[in-house]
Amino acid sequence: MTWAVLVSWPQAADAQTTYTLGVVPQFEARKLVGIWQPIMDAIQQRTGIHLRLAGSKDIPQFEAKLANGDFDFAYMNPYHALVAGRDQGYVPLVRDGGRSLYGILVVRKDSPIQDVKDLDGAEIAFPAPNALGASLLMRAELARGQGISITPKYVKTHSSVYLNVLLGQTAAGGGVMGTFNQQPATIKDQLRTVFVTRDMAPHPLGAHPRVSLSDRAKITKALLAIAGTAEGQALLAKVPFRKVVETNYSEYEIMKDWGLEDFYVKSE
Repeated sequence: MTWAVLVSWPQAADAQTTYTLGVVPQFEARKLVGIWQPIMDAIQQRTGIHLRLAGSKDIPQFEAKLANGDFDFAYMNPYHALVAGRDQGYVPLVRDGGRSLYGILVVRKDSPIQDVKDLDGAEIAFPAPNALGASLLMRAELARGQGISITPKYVKTHSSVYLNVLLGQTAAGGGVMGTFNQQPATIKDQLRTVFVTRDMAPHPLGAHPRVSLSDRAKITKALLAIAGTAEGQALLAKVPFRKVVETNYSEYEIMKDWGLEDFYVKSE
């Protein structure tokens, strides 16, 4: 289902600032709203700033909107942050400081695949071409580091990747630990990991340069404060943010030397 905007804030009588928030669609739309609506509510309570969730039907559409600078704030993968910072000036504000991001390649627990090289020539499920750990970096490392050739099957979400593998529709699938751990036990207990990529700083929440420095600071301060409460930690863990820390563009520049541009698919 295509969804443009799932959450609409009423017009405030005092004309307080309203900003759009774009979220990379790792999960289906309903789940994303369930994760982010309580966080936006908590931010509004602390800052008075209204956030409106601007949806994307899939990751390529999200990337196209990000490339156009459509979002005032965006929760994006690290490579998105690198490209959006370069092309639109998006500024990373906060990220999860409690973990690193890395890609995982999973197969069914009962699969005969024991080594990643056994997947040479296989069809592998990925959420989208530019999902960083799950697809972009994974495809680069399989080709360059492991020297194997695979056929990608893009299935739109991380959840769909794991389901494709479980149902035997592909030999393997690319994901990340954050989304894998959020799967029901009936799915994840039947899968196992055969390969992991190098790690990196995880997804940041960033702001477009048109957002004032003052409002960027308010949002950052609010998220740090929310993370300081037990209730807030429970909300943010669903993103997942285990620990909210401030970040900046320099943390993502390391990827410039990884040669990922050869595998990046520009969204129109």
